[in-house]
Amino acid sequence: MKLFVRSLLKGLAILLPLIITIELIRWLLRTVESSLSPVLEVVLPNQWYLPGMAIICFILLCVFIGFSARWKSFDWLWSLPGKVMMKIPGTKQIYGIMQDVIDVMSGKNFADESVVLVQLPQSKVELIGIVTKKSGIKNDRMSSLIEDDHIAVFLPMAYNVGGYTIIVPRSCTKNIDMKPAEALQLVLSGGLGSSNMPKKN
Repeated sequence: MKLFVRSLLKGLAILLPLIITIELIRWLLRTVESSLSPVLEVVLPNQWYLPGMAIICFILLCVFIGFSARWKSFDWLWSLPGKVMMKIPGTKQIYGIMQDVIDVMSGKNFADESVVLVQLPQSKVELIGIVTKKSGIKNDRMSSLIEDDHIAVFLPMAYNVGGYTIIVPRSCTKNIDMKPAEALQLVLSGGLGSSNMPKKN
């Protein structure tokens, strides 16, 4: 019986991440296809439209938007819908959280030294964190609370969408060679996943 249970758990550990990942990708592809295909069917003759063209058009649209966002005028245009959503109660919180998560995972607005080890006071325990704010940033509420020799560090929690933002002296932190996305993956998995070992500076 124990062998059966262990085998079952081992099989679930192998299959569930694979199934969930595939289903998420399928959901995304179906959503893009069902949303854009009616537009393409109107623009293109019926005999020209093939399944999957909506996904290709979506990818090309993302490339075009990302490429054109290098210019300020286009960047302002593409950011306008997001600014409007940030003004609407209810959607502001949802959109803001999603935008922050994507920014963190993509490493946007983070320097190369943004991942640090934070040593707890009067302890040898160290926590992996991501530097989110420093002092001296104009018109930033969090930055105004930080002294010159302090930084704000986000400490994510394992197996949970959450964490703590703490303000600590720079002397209590130690830079490690790791990207923010890698640090989040490592911490959220409790260190049980496979990843490269970080280098301490």
